[in-house]
Amino acid sequence: MSHPRPPEPFGARLRRAMDTRGPLCVGIDPHGSLLRAWGLDDDIAGLERFTRTTVEALADRVAVLKPQSAFFERFGSRGVAVLEKAVEEARAAGALVLMDAKRGDIGSTMAAYAATYLDQDSPLFSDAVTVSPYLGFGSLRPALDAAAASGSGVFVLALTSNPEGAEVQRATAADGRSLAQLMLDHMAEENAGASPLGSVGAVVGATLGDAGVDLAINGPLLAPGIGAQGATPRDLPGVFGAAVGNVVPSVSRGVLRHGPDTGALRAAAARFADEVRTAVGAAR
Repeated sequence: MSHPRPPEPFGARLRRAMDTRGPLCVGIDPHGSLLRAWGLDDDIAGLERFTRTTVEALADRVAVLKPQSAFFERFGSRGVAVLEKAVEEARAAGALVLMDAKRGDIGSTMAAYAATYLDQDSPLFSDAVTVSPYLGFGSLRPALDAAAASGSGVFVLALTSNPEGAEVQRATAADGRSLAQLMLDHMAEENAGASPLGSVGAVVGATLGDAGVDLAINGPLLAPGIGAQGATPRDLPGVFGAAVGNVVPSVSRGVLRHGPDTGALRAAAARFADEVRTAVGAAR
């Protein structure tokens, strides 16, 4: 009796995508000011035009596209329909889709979130999703199990780029570790033995300076903050140290502000990817 081949793990697919397309994630963040900067109205037609243009410009060349779910949800069911189509078309063009939803809950509710983004039969099925662990890392188990079953990934908030995050993430656990380090250690346990890269990643802001934690989790490190938030690819070695080779830098406005011209969007993404390659290569 033949058995279906298990899906290739996200970590292996991500490693290949970064090696072939360049180590870059581009966010799709259609907030109102950016739509207007493109000469579009902040309505469903503007959302659809913005999203379609971004996917058509970048999905066949960048490693990861990261739609921010909230900017689509604000338009209700029609906005979610635009998001569903973007996910489908981006994946068909070869990009890995990381859904930036930052979901976090317990029990059956967390399982429902997992089914939304990590079940292959869902219209929003993505290659990975961002989640929040601050109801306890164990609360993420439904998402971790669903991701493993579908060959998807999970990116767990660890040290975020917003300043107020430190009041929780830098707080000290009972054993003396920071909460961020405790979460990173849980991620390392999930990724133990995976090759070439685990499928449980951490979100660590590129704006942090020295992160001050052990980032050797054998998994990808999503690094928001490149571009408009002030960080540059040259900052990555200082933040991530020996783990810099596993960093997936994320840039949104730094690329998207060059739209709606397709060529300008592609050139901006290529420029960031080249700068990351140079910075990471010099650090190795």
